[in-house]
Amino acid sequence: MSSATGTPAGSSLAPGAPITDGGVQESRWERAARAAQERGALAVLVLVVLVASFAFDTFATGANLSNIAIQSAFLAVIALGMTFVIITGGIDLSVGSVYALGGVLAAWGSQHGTWAALLVPLVVCGGIGLVNGLLIARGGMAPFIVTLATLLFARGLTLTITDSGAEVFLVPQGSSFSRLGQGELFGIAYPVYVALGLFALGALLLQRTAFGQTVLAVGSNEDAATLMGMRVQRAKLLAYVLSGTLAGFAGAMLAARSSSGVPTVGVGLELDAIAAVVIGGTLLTGGAGTTGGTLCGVLLLGVIQNVINQIGSLGSSYQSVVSGAFLIVVVVVQTFLSRRRR
Repeated sequence: MSSATGTPAGSSLAPGAPITDGGVQESRWERAARAAQERGALAVLVLVVLVASFAFDTFATGANLSNIAIQSAFLAVIALGMTFVIITGGIDLSVGSVYALGGVLAAWGSQHGTWAALLVPLVVCGGIGLVNGLLIARGGMAPFIVTLATLLFARGLTLTITDSGAEVFLVPQGSSFSRLGQGELFGIAYPVYVALGLFALGALLLQRTAFGQTVLAVGSNEDAATLMGMRVQRAKLLAYVLSGTLAGFAGAMLAARSSSGVPTVGVGLELDAIAAVVIGGTLLTGGAGTTGGTLCGVLLLGVIQNVINQIGSLGSSYQSVVSGAFLIVVVVVQTFLSRRRR
C-alpha cells in the first residue's frame, strides 16, 4: 500500500524529499551519497589546502599559489574536454599526444602570425577529435582502441614534423601570441584566466544546453536516449571534437608560455586528465559528472604535487604514488556510493 503522499509504506522517505530526474523521491542516504560524489573533491581540496597552509610556511604565499594555478591551467583545459567524453561513457587516450602536437603546430604557426598560431593547432587537433568521434559514434568502434590509435598517430606526426625532436620551433619574442602565455593580470598569468573562462562556458554547455543534457543522457542509458529521439551520435561526436580541440588549444598555450613547441611533452598526460576527472566525481561508467568537480580534481592533483615539493625529501615519483593511491580510493568510494544509490 502507499501512503497519502504517494510514498511506499515502510519507506524511510520523508514527505517533501527531493525528486530525482526519474520522478522518484530520494532518501536521506541517497542525497548524502550524491552530495559526496559531486562535492567530495572540493571538501578534500579545502582540507588539504588548510593542512598544507599550517604545515608549510611557504605554501599559502601568493607566489606559490600562483605557481600552482599556472601549472594546473594546461591540464585543466585538457580535463575539461575529457569530462564530456567520460560522461558519455567513453575515453580519450589521445589527448597527451594531441597536446604535444598542438604546441608544435602553434610554435610553427607563430612564425606566420598570431592567427596561424591559434587556428592551425585548433583545426588539426579538432580534426583528430572528429576522426575519433566518427569512428566511435558512427562506426561503433571501441573508444579505447580508436583513441589509442590516434595517440600513436598524433605522437608520430609530432616527431615527423620536428625531425624526431631534433628541430624545435621557437615563438617570436614580443609577439601577440607569446603574450597569451606570458602576460599577467594582477599577478596571475593569462592561461589561468583562459582556463577559468573555458570552465565557465563548459558548465553552461553541460547544464544549460540540449547538447549537455544529451551527453548526460547518453552516459546514463544510450538506448533510452535514442528511443527518446535524442541525437546520440551527434553528441558523442561533438564530445570527441571538443576534447581534441581543447587538448590542441592547451598545447598552443603551453607553446606561448614556454616560447617553443617541445615535441616530447604530454607523455602520460592523458592519465592525469582521466584521474582529475574521476577524482572530481565523474563516473567512469558515464552519466554523471560536473565541470566544477573536474576543476577541483585538477587543483587537488596540483596541490598534492606542490606539497610533495614542499617536503623536499620526496622525489617527484611520489606524486604518481600518491595520485594513484588516491584515485583507487575515489573509484572504490564511487562504486560503493553508486550501488547504494541504485
